[in-house]
Order: sequence, then C-alpha cells, then structure tokens
Amino acid sequence: MDTEAQPTTERDRSSHPSVPADVSQETAETEGPEGRSRFALAGRITEWLPGGRISLTLLICLLFLLVLNAFVAQPFQIPSGSMENGLRIGDRVLVNKLAYRFGAEPRRGDVVVFDGTGYFGNFDYIKRVVGVGGDHVVCCDKEGRIKVNGRSVDESTFLYPGDDASTVDFDVVVPEGTLFLLGDHRSHSSDSRDHLGSPGGGMIPVGRVIGRADWILWPYAHLTRLPRPSAYARVPGAEGAHG
Repeated sequence: MDTEAQPTTERDRSSHPSVPADVSQETAETEGPEGRSRFALAGRITEWLPGGRISLTLLICLLFLLVLNAFVAQPFQIPSGSMENGLRIGDRVLVNKLAYRFGAEPRRGDVVVFDGTGYFGNFDYIKRVVGVGGDHVVCCDKEGRIKVNGRSVDESTFLYPGDDASTVDFDVVVPEGTLFLLGDHRSHSSDSRDHLGSPGGGMIPVGRVIGRADWILWPYAHLTRLPRPSAYARVPGAEGAHG
C-alpha cells in the first residue's frame, strides 16, 4: 500500500529545546579554547599552591594591597611629637599618594609626608606646608606671627598651646619647586628653620613629597579627617605660587 511522505515537523528535526542565539554564542565562547585555557591555568595554579583556592585568594589580596600601598594610599606612623597636638606619637595617618599626582601642587596648610634624604635626614618626615614656591616667609611680625607674602597668619588653631610661631628669626623666599615646612609643635620640631644654612636652604623639593596626610586612622578614639586650615586662605599668592 502506497503512502505519502508526511511533512517533517520541528519536533521531528530535533528532540532538544531551542536555545536563544545569544545564550548559545555565550556558551560557545565560554567553552572555547580561550575559556578552557583560562580555567585550566587557574586550576593548575590552585593545584600548585599549598592550600589551593584559599591561598590563591590570599595571594590576589596581597598583590592588591601592595599596589594600593605603592600608588594610592599608605599608612604612616607618627614618630615624634613635632606635630602635636593635632598628631600624637603613635598615631597612624593615611597618606593620600594621589593628591599631587595629576598636576595638583601642595598648598599652604597641607600636612605632608616627605622623604628627607639629603635635606633633613635619611627618613620620612611629616610637617605642615607654610610656604610654596615663590612665597616670601618671614618671622615674625610685632605680634609674633609668621608673615607669608606680607600677610600675618593666625596659626592658633593648630599651633601647640603655649608655643611661639618660632624662636628663630628668618626671612626667606621659597625657590620654585620647593616647600618651606614647619612642625606644629614649634619648640619640639626640627624643620626648615634648622636647615636654612644647609644645602637646599631648608627647602624640600616637591618631588620628595610622598603624599598628603588626610586622615588619622588609629587609635580609633583619634579617628578624624585632617582638613586644610583656613589660616592661609587670605595669604596673597606670590608669582608662581600654588598656595
């Protein structure tokens, strides 16, 4: 008995449900040679490392912290009382290494950490920026205040209680590309005043600045942001100054 061929239906063509094209493409890419090689590499690393995936995760975290410490932010422990009362011995501050990386310059009032090698000593120091390139800094006026570009500066909000602005008289013009730096505890700070007769005249090149101290992180009771004081806001700019 002759029979007619029946038309083939979608069900006859495939017994599997249809898969959207985008999902199919994504699966193919994941299962392709490149995807398989990535998974294989990760698998080999976890097999090689003692502790497997946990060790790999810890290693990635360590690398992230190293990059963060080298290029973004770094903790710094206060070694002396030269910045009291704002910063006390043993305080940990967070140094913002990006503060001056994209064309920005240190400004008057900033608290900065810098490498003193060849200028102050072979250590990192933390001081306050009092003068920037081009500034004329003088101590002191009739009321015992420091003058910057002819303007007297009221430092009472951060100067150590009972301290004079300086017991050493000075009259300096800060060379371009350098900073004049003082500690807040003036009677207990070795800073630009102590190196006026040394090579560099007590000034620190901007390139030696590691970063700006933005926060006190530890101890928790001292947790606070370190704002730029308004004391220098009315100081007129000198030619080439960035204060």
